[in-house]
Amino acid sequence: MRILFIGDIFGKPGRRAVRRLLPRLREQYQPDVVIANGENMAGGAGITRETAGEMFDLGIAALTTGNHVWDQREALEYLAEGPPVLRPLNYPPGVPGRGCMQISVGERRLTIINVQGRVFMRALDDPFRAMDAVLADLPERSLILVDVHAEATGEKEALGFYLDGRVSAAVGTHTHVPTADARILPKGTAYITDVGMVGPRDSVIGMDPQAVVERYLSQMYHRFEVARGPVVFNGVLIEIDDRSGRGEDIRLIQDVVEG
Repeated sequence: MRILFIGDIFGKPGRRAVRRLLPRLREQYQPDVVIANGENMAGGAGITRETAGEMFDLGIAALTTGNHVWDQREALEYLAEGPPVLRPLNYPPGVPGRGCMQISVGERRLTIINVQGRVFMRALDDPFRAMDAVLADLPERSLILVDVHAEATGEKEALGFYLDGRVSAAVGTHTHVPTADARILPKGTAYITDVGMVGPRDSVIGMDPQAVVERYLSQMYHRFEVARGPVVFNGVLIEIDDRSGRGEDIRLIQDVVEG
């Protein structure tokens, strides 16, 4: 199975870039399925029914999220309806939505899991034990993609090695800057610490830099706005062996769309 996973889609510029680039990327790389992280699609913070629908209309099969999943109030009701949108698996019981789902890709089944780290982030339930619980119910050699949404590089790497050989791919999101460590781990899991984002290139993780700099200088509130200008596209192309469920290849896909 060949999966195109698109990094955090940031605001309208990110959605516009995906709309422009995805047809060409499909033709060039021939992915069997496209998945994306969409937690920042609505104005740079959160997800809405409309922004998710826009991506589904492009043929994206499922969206993962992270710590910004609830930034738009309507997400509570929307995720409770069961769309192909995941929130982190390790939220406490009773939280709307789901952290794991299966989708059909041709005649095959792909399990998608979204889990959130705890270092330098709001403390959720233990992501390691949450993964143990969900994997215990899945057959061996399943095709499994995990979005590890976390701040700390060390925590992402630790989760990657903890899941090595138990999932097909573990891809990091959240920090919006792609890392140069895409590789197959020793036991056969395709891994990258962070895929990066689809958003304004000349920005501070998507936001206009001036307001961010002013906040650092003054330590006072300055309203953040989505930056303008060229948009960088970051994703990964993952190859999984259908019989063993092992990752065979992972590589960064990068492009720039002029704003």
